[in-house]
Amino acid sequence: MGKILAINGSYRDDGITDQVVAKMLRILNAAGTETEVISLRDYPVEFCHNCRQCTQAPGDTPGKCVLDDGMQELIDKIEQADGYILASPVNFGSVTAVFKRFMERLIVYAYWPWGVNTPRFRKQGVAQKKAVLVSSCAAPGILGRWIFGSHKQLKMTARVIGAGTVGTIFTGLSSREAHPGLPEQVEKKARALVAKLVL
Repeated sequence: MGKILAINGSYRDDGITDQVVAKMLRILNAAGTETEVISLRDYPVEFCHNCRQCTQAPGDTPGKCVLDDGMQELIDKIEQADGYILASPVNFGSVTAVFKRFMERLIVYAYWPWGVNTPRFRKQGVAQKKAVLVSSCAAPGILGRWIFGSHKQLKMTARVIGAGTVGTIFTGLSSREAHPGLPEQVEKKARALVAKLVL
């Protein structure tokens, strides 16, 4: 596979989400796969103005946003990548605010002319690329995956940008220590999902 783009919505340097993403990227790089990581906490993405100008032109190409920030460059990276790692810990039952802000700016992937009630996503029905979803929470992992909205939001993000989800790492009980390390079973799952991502 060509290039894997990781988009990480964690707030904490070297927290569990960062560690999982870093582990997957190390495995990919060791196998000769090109990677890039975007840490949304450090990336210049402004809030969507909800003007919908980017949604008016038809076609499969993402629309052009009126805002002059880093989002167009990030859209270009998304378009050029062959697969994705989409990551955000749970914060107040959802993805983090920086990941949600990024999600809202993905409206460029919608065709929604005035007078139409609902948008049609430009990559609708297209799942040629693959995505792995990464999240963590204070609750037990299996419980957190079902009761919080982050997994659904990460999966929706993958679908909007034209990727099918091939697996999820949802690490639970991540708030028991100030500086937790990765459990061995999470490292094993990371390795297994990397294989699915690049096959």
